Amino acid sequence: MTGPALIAKLTSKPGEREALTAVLRKIVAGTETEPGTVTYLLHHDDDNEDVVWFYEQYESAAALDVHGTSETMAAAGPELAPLLAGRPELTRLTVVAGKGMDSEAR
Repeated sequence: MTGPALIAKLTSKPGEREALTAVLRKIVAGTETEPGTVTYLLHHDDDNEDVVWFYEQYESAAALDVHGTSETMAAAGPELAPLLAGRPELTRLTVVAGKGMDSEAR
């Protein structure tokens, strides 16, 4: 798998991480019908009670675009805005090697 990957850091307003997580779970559920979304994992930060992280992996740049413009993402935007302390921090990645990957990407 050599498609794009992302790490996203979202910081909630103080005390709002659980509410933020509830909205983000809807987005996770929405990825179940996105054929090009390979991995979409939501994490709580163990050291910061206001931070959540996503690790995302897609089959292609087009699949990433589909996710970013999905109805699920559009619907979640107004719910997320009042819970976030700032803009999400996105880091784009290129997968190089790893367990569970096909041999072409290694």
